[in-house]
Amino acid sequence: MSSLTRLLNFFVRKKADESTHENIKRLQSRLIFKIRDQKIYLKALTHRSYLEISPQFDKSNERLEFLGDSVLSLVISERLFSEFSDSDEGFLTKYRSQLVDKKALVEAASRIELESLILFDNKYVRGSEEGKKTILADCFEALIGAIYLDAGFQNARQFIEETIIIPALESGAYLIDRNYKGQLLEYIHANKLPQPVYKILSESGPDHEKIFTVGIFIGDKLYGRGTGKNKKNAEQLSAQTALKILKKG
Repeated sequence: MSSLTRLLNFFVRKKADESTHENIKRLQSRLIFKIRDQKIYLKALTHRSYLEISPQFDKSNERLEFLGDSVLSLVISERLFSEFSDSDEGFLTKYRSQLVDKKALVEAASRIELESLILFDNKYVRGSEEGKKTILADCFEALIGAIYLDAGFQNARQFIEETIIIPALESGAYLIDRNYKGQLLEYIHANKLPQPVYKILSESGPDHEKIFTVGIFIGDKLYGRGTGKNKKNAEQLSAQTALKILKKG
């Protein structure tokens, strides 16, 4: 390695260090407890795409996302179990899914302006708003994982309460049915239409980060398309589009 290359790498690392240190300071201002291990939060804020342009970062937030997803599910389940003591398992399952889906996570992340703190490569999303929302939702879960490890379960619980549960309970947003596939089936049965058929129209991206585009056909007609990082999400989005078209007549 030439002396010029080493010098350039030094300034790149220095600039990255300054940027990430500032991000941690800004994150601290949005939390009610003291950050002890800055590295774990930095990892939570680092999307996998950023590793390609900043090799000094050796890990992304994927493992923390896995942990945060479990903590989030437990806290939400516990709160719903307590809040709706007379409701059955079906009710609790349905509304838990509403509180932990991508839309809910993106809204929660936006409340603490998390998007401005995430480290990711813009080329990865190629201008896709859905791609940005996916990164934001995943990062929010990773942040929950970091809080759990660094500050304990009670602080993680309080963070989830303040950013997701309380706003949802106050607004009633979690009661909005976003199971568009179920709604579509009800509409189809009520109007005696042919059963919907979901077909994968395209797949893109590497195996570990596939993006699916699914089309929904009713009879021989394509009624909607949906794109997501798994088939289930893509199907829900295509069903949502189909519902809008059918209800417009």
